[in-house]
Amino acid sequence: MATKLQWLPALLLLLLFPIFLVGGLKTPKEAASGAHNPVVLLPGNTCSQIEARLTDAYDPPSPRCAAAGNDNARWSRLWKNTTAPEPDAPCFADQLRLVYDHAADDYRNPPGVLTRALSFGSTRGFLSDTPADNLFIRELCMGRLVEALERAGYVDGETLFGAPYDFRHAAAPPGKPNREFSRFRRRLRTLVEHASRKNGDKPVVLVSHSQGGYFALEFLNRTPQPWRTRLVKDLVLASTGAGGFVLSMQGLATSNNANSSRSTASSPANVLKQRQVSTSFASVFTALPSPTVFGPDTPLVVTPSKSYAARDMAEFLAAVAGFTPEAVRRYETRALPVALRFGAPLVPVTCINGVGVPTVEKLVYGRGDGTGPEVEYGDGDGVVNLASILALDDVIGGDPRQEEYKSVKIANMSHLGVVSDALALEVLVGEILGQPRAVLMSRVM
Repeated sequence: MATKLQWLPALLLLLLFPIFLVGGLKTPKEAASGAHNPVVLLPGNTCSQIEARLTDAYDPPSPRCAAAGNDNARWSRLWKNTTAPEPDAPCFADQLRLVYDHAADDYRNPPGVLTRALSFGSTRGFLSDTPADNLFIRELCMGRLVEALERAGYVDGETLFGAPYDFRHAAAPPGKPNREFSRFRRRLRTLVEHASRKNGDKPVVLVSHSQGGYFALEFLNRTPQPWRTRLVKDLVLASTGAGGFVLSMQGLATSNNANSSRSTASSPANVLKQRQVSTSFASVFTALPSPTVFGPDTPLVVTPSKSYAARDMAEFLAAVAGFTPEAVRRYETRALPVALRFGAPLVPVTCINGVGVPTVEKLVYGRGDGTGPEVEYGDGDGVVNLASILALDDVIGGDPRQEEYKSVKIANMSHLGVVSDALALEVLVGEILGQPRAVLMSRVM
């Protein structure tokens, strides 16, 4: 039967921190000797670096864009590029956006733009190579976790691996064309097999943060069960909910605000601030609240003329977020079916989430000065709502086929803190190594 763990108060962690050091992590020598299973990390949204190469088929929006970035024979950084001059921002925006190919019924790069995730197989593709970004990126993109695992003896490319992905894309329902995600699935399957084989055929621990959890779950649910049973020891989901979050609605509504929509990116490093770029991505719909988690009637966005619940998402996207009817249809036919089939991967699962942080729960228009909604807050990790976090216990832990399931909730811990805060990392690394801090956990059935 699935085991569910009660919340871990931050104060209790502080009081018992010395216990972590007794019978806790093994020494680097012990870990490096092959005592632990290999680990594959999937980072959160925007962490994976993307390279691009232009071909003769590219039709640049200006002569400068033909020269900016790449030439026909060279790959160069498209995201995140912190060194390109500011005047090149429109060029990077044009090359980073996605277009919908109606003939292929799938998302594509603009014609003549080839892209790839940097350093697939290595965790180095997650981290910025620009000093000004290093601290924040190290915290956001599992860098602190990489450091903790390396202190435990893990070595990049030997026992520790990374699976960066093109965060602009998202899984589509089975049967729908989905070239980029299908390519990622093939590469991740090969990487898992390689990591296992390189480590004496030990099964792999998949560890994801935030959006990476959606990629990990969809990957597992589309692989044969015998393969999963043989090659995946555990799936550790950090800061991932089962049904999206309301903050994603706020982002879409705000970007459609008249004042926001006029803003432009000042440099290639922040082109995602351009609405025409970010809303072109397939993944723009991934984190929208699911009606199976938030309920069909709970108001999430309230305007003077209408209230929008999770089941009204298509109307919200059209009326409040400003999406075209064609884009709304893509939400209904590609993103929503995937959200509704969110389910147990039938490998051992450990979910680690923060709770107790004010989190956007409802947006109310018409009460203030008209420049934006009034925000009502509830519980969660600051990004993912508590309803979405608790739904993991039912959707995954409550599935009778899911034999092993663990849910760890850390009080007063943020979405980012789960993979960067020292105390949270003790819990996370302990679960990865198969050394849970049982002394801290009150188990209930």
